[in-house]
Amino acid sequence: MRYVSTRGNNDRPEFCDILLGGLAPDGGLYLPEEYPQVGAEELAEWRELPYAALALRILQKFVTDIPACDLKSLADRTYTARTYSHCRPGRDAGDITPLTTLEPGFHLLELSNGPTLAFKDMAMQLLGNLFEYVLDKRGE
Repeated sequence: MRYVSTRGNNDRPEFCDILLGGLAPDGGLYLPEEYPQVGAEELAEWRELPYAALALRILQKFVTDIPACDLKSLADRTYTARTYSHCRPGRDAGDITPLTTLEPGFHLLELSNGPTLAFKDMAMQLLGNLFEYVLDKRGE
C-alpha cells in the first residue's frame, strides 16, 4: 500500500518509510492512497477473533511492505497477557481489551491494562515493536 501527503507531495512511500520519516517532506500528514474495504462477511469473521489476530487482520490492510509472517510475530509479541496484565481482579489478562456489559446495550471497553495504565499503550506498544523491526531490517 502506498501513502500520499495531505499537502499534495507526489511521493508515494510505503508504510515502513513513513513510519521512520514522520511527516511528509511538504509538512503534510500521510494518508492511504486508497482505503481498504471490509465487507460484511469479513467483519463477521473479525468479531470472533482474539485481539492480536484482529490487530493483524487490520494491519495487513495498511502495511504491505512487512511480510505477513513478520507482521503476525509483531502482533503476537505486542498483544500478550503479560504486557496487558493490569486488569481488574477476576479478569483474564489474555483478553487484552476486556468488554464489560454494564447493562443491556451499554458496554465498557477497558483500554488501560497495559504497562502505563493508559489507553495509549494499545498503539505505543505496537509502535515500539514496529520501530525495532524496521530499524533492524535496515541495519540501523
